[in-house]
Amino acid sequence: MRNFKIPLLLLGCLALGLCSCDSGDDGPNTETPQDEDGFAKGADISWVTEMEAAGMDFYDTRGDRRELLDLLADYGINSVRYRVWVDPDGGWCSKEETLAKALLAHRAGMRIMIDFHYSDWWADPGQQNIPAAWVDYDLDEMADAVARHTRETLKLLRDNGVTPEWVQIGNETGNGMLWPMGQADISFENYATLNNAGYDAVKEVFPDAVCIVHLHGGDNNSLYRWLFDGLTAAGGRFDMIGMSLYPSTSDWRNMNNLCIANVEDMIARYDTEVMICEVGMPWDEAAICYRFLQDLIAQCRAVDGGKCKGVFYWEPESYRQWNGYTLGAFDNEGKPTKAMEAFLD
Repeated sequence: MRNFKIPLLLLGCLALGLCSCDSGDDGPNTETPQDEDGFAKGADISWVTEMEAAGMDFYDTRGDRRELLDLLADYGINSVRYRVWVDPDGGWCSKEETLAKALLAHRAGMRIMIDFHYSDWWADPGQQNIPAAWVDYDLDEMADAVARHTRETLKLLRDNGVTPEWVQIGNETGNGMLWPMGQADISFENYATLNNAGYDAVKEVFPDAVCIVHLHGGDNNSLYRWLFDGLTAAGGRFDMIGMSLYPSTSDWRNMNNLCIANVEDMIARYDTEVMICEVGMPWDEAAICYRFLQDLIAQCRAVDGGKCKGVFYWEPESYRQWNGYTLGAFDNEGKPTKAMEAFLD
């Protein structure tokens, strides 16, 4: 691991218990972050410690500084998602830094999703890069590395009292992972081998964890049929299908409807549950984003049999174009926008 350090503020939180900054908020509030029907209203907040280390704070609508997890809970968020990279520069999103964040979420009563990228940096539809330490491995060695990394990360959580409810085997793997070895359009068999190495390692440490295979383009039914037909035919194992959905402000209604049709098809075709693992829209279109989220959440909750299990916003706490990202749900003063109120409906 390269140059890893946990910010001093975070170390203090871990030593003294979950900290709370200023209390009191004139914004929305909920009695508990848990919904009676078990629906996950979530946020991927993997950037939070890096943002805090850079001096960025979070505020309620009155302008009082707040601890992010408490603030999100006020808006109905009951679940958080953290990505894990293998050997990242600076240590952000390493297994150790993920533990630090997960401990805070656990103490706040949040449900937790762990998102393995199986890369040293971003894994997404455009890149699924093999970690630098694994580049010379053959298929058996690569599968062993996937299993070892998965076990080590999850055992670190387990040994510190943290139990994730969901674990992603790869991130946005619409064409497999660990390219080119695990590239699905080259070899579904290789992809299934690598996927199953992660799946089995999860079950070894946390037998009850729900393993998710997560794809981009939740409105693209043909992509999902192609990938999951091929993965299942090759013996790939999963417990849940995850989706990303990033509509524009002009086409969100159509994309929501296509996504829900895809959700229903996945449930029927593969007898599985579905989670919307990522959504986002420009932060300065908060009123439209609110309507998008309100509609998507309502449609997900109405899916027959309750098999659409939740919706996660991707990095809502991002503001002032942190790392160039503009699809957060906080304004330039570090306050939640109206979009976050959709999680209260």
